[in-house]
Amino acid sequence: VHYPENHGAMLGATRTANDYIPVANAIGYSPDICSYLTSDVGAFIKKETPLSRAYEGIEGVPKPDVLVYNTNQCRDVQDWFSWYSRELNVPALGISTYRNIGKIENYNLESIVQQMKDMIPPLEEISGQKFDIDKLRHFLSLSYDCTQLWKKILERNTAKPAPMSFFDGTIHMGPAVVLRGSPQAVEYYKVLLKELEERIANKEGAVEGEKFRLYWEGMPIWGKLRDLAEFFIGLKTAVIASTYCNSWIFESFDPEDPFMSMARAYTEIFIVRDENFKEKYIEKMVREYKLDGLLFHDAKTCPANSNNRYGMPERLEKKLNIPALTINGDLNDMRCYSEEQAKTNIEAFIKHFALLLLLRHIRPLLWRLLIEGEEGQNLFVQFFFE
Repeated sequence: VHYPENHGAMLGATRTANDYIPVANAIGYSPDICSYLTSDVGAFIKKETPLSRAYEGIEGVPKPDVLVYNTNQCRDVQDWFSWYSRELNVPALGISTYRNIGKIENYNLESIVQQMKDMIPPLEEISGQKFDIDKLRHFLSLSYDCTQLWKKILERNTAKPAPMSFFDGTIHMGPAVVLRGSPQAVEYYKVLLKELEERIANKEGAVEGEKFRLYWEGMPIWGKLRDLAEFFIGLKTAVIASTYCNSWIFESFDPEDPFMSMARAYTEIFIVRDENFKEKYIEKMVREYKLDGLLFHDAKTCPANSNNRYGMPERLEKKLNIPALTINGDLNDMRCYSEEQAKTNIEAFIKHFALLLLLRHIRPLLWRLLIEGEEGQNLFVQFFFE
């Protein structure tokens, strides 16, 4: 099993994506579409992969027997896998899901269930094996265990100080993404959960001397994970919660009703929901994680995962009375990211809400000074006007 999306993230994290994006652009793929797609396709054309550096004996991505996609992350996946289908002369099968969903209706779920069932006959023919419902139930049960452990891990960041950062989470989510349904993923998260609980007991935070807590909304900037992690550590600011890492929590998996529960699980996720749902979701996260501010990443080539473009940051600022900042960048294409501009804006943002928090804490004291006679009023005037 190979996941081109994760291969794209590897190209971003190894800072090689910009070597390959122009190659895909040259065969007609726009620089404005998903840079996972363009970097992955470009790397394939050049017959290069970071896998060959990580694993001895792997010279390139293996040829698949079949390509299977789901459009609920983004439509680009369909065109991406279709390119491989034409290039490699292998079949591509897909599920088209709903987007901008408010209330989940039965027709949403029934459509997806039928599409999943329609894939069974061609997959049986390609694989030469009969579909086994008991195996599906077994793997779905393991997937549920995996996703519930991952949820508990992310929820440990409600502690102060938070034991793990968003940047740590983008690495640790790996088993939930590519090994979901395996016992190895479950065991990995049991170990990680125990380690985090030990860190909480010892009051060991991901950021030493944690002063401020932020929410990261949007895609990671893969080529700058370590750089940004160290930058926020220097600012005593912990980025501790995100919708991205939470994307791998699937509450509805049920081995007793596998098809319907999978349809519901993949229809519930944040990325396919409407603006109203997304705002309420982030509001809930702000309360639960006791956050001081919101940081939105506007990823140039990933509009589906950039939720700053229709006024959401401004609406949340008013509702929650906390500041929000948008930084411009991309998941893979570093030409879209100005490091100097981003860091300058982040520093100013943190100084701004540090002042707001200070004023919030000293306001009761200032009010007492103001009402406690002439001496208090004189101190108030000196503090603000002299």
